[in-house]
Amino acid sequence: MRAFVSVDCSAASEAIRRAQEPFRGLDGLRLTDPAQAHVTLQFLGDVPDEDAELDTLVTALDGAVASSGVDPFDCTLGGYGTFPGGDYIAVVWLGVEDGAAELTRLATAVERATTDLGFDPDDHAFTPHVTLARMDHAAEKERVQRAVAGTDTGTTALHVDAVQLTESTLTNEGARYESVATFSL
Repeated sequence: MRAFVSVDCSAASEAIRRAQEPFRGLDGLRLTDPAQAHVTLQFLGDVPDEDAELDTLVTALDGAVASSGVDPFDCTLGGYGTFPGGDYIAVVWLGVEDGAAELTRLATAVERATTDLGFDPDDHAFTPHVTLARMDHAAEKERVQRAVAGTDTGTTALHVDAVQLTESTLTNEGARYESVATFSL
């Protein structure tokens, strides 16, 4: 199964939908489903779904979350950004203001546990964010850049009390996510 470790943000789906408004209808941009919004702590890729191997991963993630020292917290979503940045845009995202330190500690603990199991570490610095859209081609790149630079997203509060191991299934309509395991803070 294809999987990642994340924090669910679906409780903020209406605010995320509003944050997507400046990008709605732009050619070359695919908006994500706000009901599936999340902050990815680590993308794992293909994960063996045999019971024993999956149980080992779940146990390691449970231990990582517990040892992270992060208790339930409130975070604030706000501010646009893009990956990889500069003149090339692949992803448009909504940032994390308050709560970024806690999410970073969780991501660090998760990555340490998963690399001990043989998963590849991320090849970039962790930037807590919620993906709003993916850019398929640059037909309206300038409009995206102007919206990112000149639009105030406002802020949205979100309570975080768990981390999830999430399965990602790719379909013709986009990715569909399903929680495999939940780890309480």
